Amino acid sequence: MSAAVTYRDARPDDAAALSALFGRSFTETFGHLYQPGDLAAFLAEQSPDRWADQLADPDFAVRIAAAGSEAVGLIKLGPLKLPVDNARDALELRQLYVDRSFHGEGVAAALMDWLAEEAGRRGARELYLSVYADNHRARRFYARYGFEYVGPTVFIVGDHVDEDVILRRAL
Repeated sequence: MSAAVTYRDARPDDAAALSALFGRSFTETFGHLYQPGDLAAFLAEQSPDRWADQLADPDFAVRIAAAGSEAVGLIKLGPLKLPVDNARDALELRQLYVDRSFHGEGVAAALMDWLAEEAGRRGARELYLSVYADNHRARRFYARYGFEYVGPTVFIVGDHVDEDVILRRAL
């Protein structure tokens, strides 16, 4: 059994921990898809400084899951940037990552519950996200939360173009 998990809004002093968790989780899940140089450049863009900037930006909201002093999960809500038509009062789930050792323990579910509450508090009527088309585990997870297929999009890491799908949920 893993340590007890607590949840709170992320603070600027969490930037390094969030950057590290993102890098570790992204690499574990998707690292095999990319050339090492492309992956390293992409991860460098998710630096602690960039996280600190977003944590200071009121257009973003980040929730952190922690076990003791260790960040084990994160979820980021932000302005809609995905190429969708007719979005109205919409926000975007930008990132959701949970440390592999905490998969299956309800961390992602707790973060998703917060996401819906926070998006509603911000006046959103819709939530969008993009997910790697072949990440079937994540797609099943999002379907359980009412997200439905909208259409294809791409996610670019260096010279590699991933096929992603856009999902939408009404609030």
